[in-house]
Amino acid sequence: MAKIVTRTDKIHSSPTPVNVVLVQPEIPSNTGNIIRLCANTGAKLHLIGPLVFELNNSKMRRAGLDYHDLCSFNFHRTWNEFISKENPLTAKSYAITTRGKSCFYQENFYKNCWIFFGSETKGLSPEHRSFFMSQNHLKIPMQSHSRSLNLGNAVAVCVYEIWRQSNFLT
Repeated sequence: MAKIVTRTDKIHSSPTPVNVVLVQPEIPSNTGNIIRLCANTGAKLHLIGPLVFELNNSKMRRAGLDYHDLCSFNFHRTWNEFISKENPLTAKSYAITTRGKSCFYQENFYKNCWIFFGSETKGLSPEHRSFFMSQNHLKIPMQSHSRSLNLGNAVAVCVYEIWRQSNFLT
């Protein structure tokens, strides 16, 4: 089983002022890649189940290389468990969705904000999207004929922009 590190005391001193939330990710190698990204940027990662793969999945471990122990992340069995335990403020929470009306790059992000991504095949469900204020439904710009980015790429685009807005403070 992958080591799940809980460092709630480190959230506010995290080098990257962002919490990444993956809601029901489906592809273990994407999740491993995001673990590696979060370890390298200091972002805190939250995985919300149910998951279709085990946390010790070999593809996830391979994609994350030896960064698993360096990534601060929590696993939450359900959306309700996550909301109850983490209590993210809706004003500081953003749904990254192809259905977003506002461009991600037009937002000025709060320190220690939360960015949420849905599964690779379904995105965030309407139920999950209802948690966010309508102005916090953001999209990443793409060509008009494109459907979506790879989940790992979308997370990287967002994490680095939020970190850039804080002048890459560490």
